[in-house]
Amino acid sequence: MFNNFNKSSGEIAKILLSLAFVVLIAILIAYIVIKRAEKPPVVIPPTDLPAPVYEATLGDIRLFFLEATDKGEALLGKNSSQPDWQKDLITTERFVEVKIGAQNMGKENTTDRMWGIGEIVDSEGRKFLVSGQEVTNWLPSYQEDQCGDILKPSFEPSTCIRIYEVAKISNGLKVKVFIYSKNSTNIAGEALLDIVLMP
Repeated sequence: MFNNFNKSSGEIAKILLSLAFVVLIAILIAYIVIKRAEKPPVVIPPTDLPAPVYEATLGDIRLFFLEATDKGEALLGKNSSQPDWQKDLITTERFVEVKIGAQNMGKENTTDRMWGIGEIVDSEGRKFLVSGQEVTNWLPSYQEDQCGDILKPSFEPSTCIRIYEVAKISNGLKVKVFIYSKNSTNIAGEALLDIVLMP
């Protein structure tokens, strides 16, 4: 009787051992299949594109991008400072309004008209000049538009707003910022700031 029990115990142990081995093999095969089915990690190739530049310090003046708005093909007379008589101003391309901040990081006041913003440059090197008198009625009041004003040390930043006519196909827009030498009309420093165009 004990002999039969030992035989059956041995057979049960062999069966259990065989089942464990089969389960282990099944787990190993499943693991290999799952690993092979996984997508390889995506390798992002390095790009040589420079990081965008949104601010520059020229001398003691920190100039920085605030906002830019695509105004479309028309500046509407009703949105001007003279809505009763101002006619719409139309272009075949688009108007772009750019707002730049300026802050004096030095210890003395700057001189009047020492800083400003110049043309817009696109990714192809095309240059678009600041619009002139024709857009004056769409520029904000003096309190909001302080281009070239005297900057006092560590005061809140002043803002400069300008409107440009820019080609519709232009992208990768940058705006030129500059400072003049003290008591001179010679440019002492300039930089291109990237702009993010909002509709």
